Formats: sequence, C-alpha cells, structure tokens
Amino acid sequence: MQTPQKLQKKLAHAIGLTMPLYFKREDLHPLGSHKGRSIPVMINEYRRDGWKNFCISSSGNAALAAAQYIKNINSELKQKIRLQIFVGKNIDEKKLKILRRFAADKNINLTQTDNPKQLAFQMDMRNEAKNLRQSTDDIALKGYESLANELAKIKNLSAVFIPTSSGTAAQGLYEGFKKNNINPEIHIVQTVACHPIAGSVMIEAVTSPLSAPKSVASAIVDKIAHRKSEVAEAVKKSQGAGWVPAEEEIKSAINLVKKNTGISVSSNSALSVAGLMLAIKHNWQFNGPVVCLITGA
Repeated sequence: MQTPQKLQKKLAHAIGLTMPLYFKREDLHPLGSHKGRSIPVMINEYRRDGWKNFCISSSGNAALAAAQYIKNINSELKQKIRLQIFVGKNIDEKKLKILRRFAADKNINLTQTDNPKQLAFQMDMRNEAKNLRQSTDDIALKGYESLANELAKIKNLSAVFIPTSSGTAAQGLYEGFKKNNINPEIHIVQTVACHPIAGSVMIEAVTSPLSAPKSVASAIVDKIAHRKSEVAEAVKKSQGAGWVPAEEEIKSAINLVKKNTGISVSSNSALSVAGLMLAIKHNWQFNGPVVCLITGA
C-alpha cells in the first residue's frame, strides 16, 4: 500500500525551510509503521523456503507489524503460521498493551524478558523458528524498495530525514534510490541515548551532551549497529549527514508539528523533523524538496 506524501507549507515556513517540505506518512501504513515495508517481505521469503514458525525481538514497531501481518495471512491459511515475540522490560507501555491483545491469538505468543535478542537468536539456532532480524538480514532491505519508488515520484527530491535505529531503512532507501537513478541526500537522525551511526557522520557536534541514559524517542535502541559502515557510506555518497538532536529539540519538533500541521506525531517520528531543524540551524543548503519520514509509533 502506498502511504501519503503531502506538502507541509506552514511547517516549512515555521522552521525556516525555503524548499518544499513533505511528510511521508508511514504511520498510516496498514501495519502501523515503516516496519510494515520489510517484515512482510521477510516472512513471505522464508515461507517460500518452508518456514512456518517465526520469532522476533523488538522494541515494539517490528513486532507489531509482524503480529498484524501474521494475523492477516492466517485468516486465509488452513495451516497456520506461528510467531514468538520477545520484548524487553523497558518497552513502551502502549505498544506492550497492543502486543498483549495480539497474543490472545493462539498462534502468537508474547514474552517480556531481560534478554529478548538472545532468546530469539537461540530459537533460530535450534531451528525452532526463523528469526526476523532486520539489522543483519539483507532480505529486509528489499522491503524498502517500494518506499524508495514512492518517494522517487517527488520531482527533484533533494533530501530525506530518517529516524534511525539499526539503519536498515536508511540503507534500503539508498539502494532503492539507486535503482531509480536518483541520489537524494540521506540524513539519519538518532538520539543522545543511542547514536552509533549518526555520531560517525555528524558534520559538527551539537551543543547538548552526546550521552543520556534514555530518550523520549524510545524506539532508537540499536547500539551495536551492524549496518553502521554501510549506512555511513550511503550517507557520505549521497552527501547527507547524521544528526543528534537534544531531548528538548525533539519535544519542540512535536509541538511545532502539531501547531502547524494538526498532526500528532510520536517522539520517534518527530526525530526526522528535529534533525531537519538542526540542519537548518547549521545553515544546511537544500536544492529541492525535502522529506521527513514519519515512521510510526
């Protein structure tokens, strides 16, 4: 499904952007977020290989996409597929509540644990279930080709700002743009609590301390960043940058978006706007339309 990509003239004026600003509304994807691009592609690929059991460790969005997709396709299958979800103890309570509703389905199981990644990895190693791990599985990259195809319809697209955890979306978009023969700037935005990729491609240091125990953008959690070198290379080749807004800048972005668009965005989605605001603050020059990816809850 194609998600809306609409001009935000009032917000562009409010933040001092002289080029057209688009919101890419991945929060309106039927599976709840941009993870709905990659998760179905992974499940379908492994189903063709004969897998019927899956597992996933997630901070929320990927698990929600997987649970919804499996529930959808199970409604049409005689031989149901099963999903084991592992989440950490610090998961957002709203996401946990929704996942618990999915877990009422006998084919979907939810476990909250101190070591979600390890348990999913162990299930995969024992061949009990295929681990849907986007951060290391390049099948996930294919899912973002459709997103790149949609964004490529914006004439003279100059830059895309992407809230980034593992970097899978950023890498997938870069590769998708190459297939469309365009090269918009890739800007990745991370938090003061987790910025292993953005920290390596920043233009200059932000004024706030680059460390904090946690962030309001709680979905940015991948501190290992297996895709760090590939994403950093994509950022450099596209002539983009990495940005790490302070917590107050993320909150300011949420308020500005609400005031100037009427849209209530999550703190994770607001990262894209906060990153753009930082770029404008540092006199970044754009030569065409700019997109902020609204990733989802």
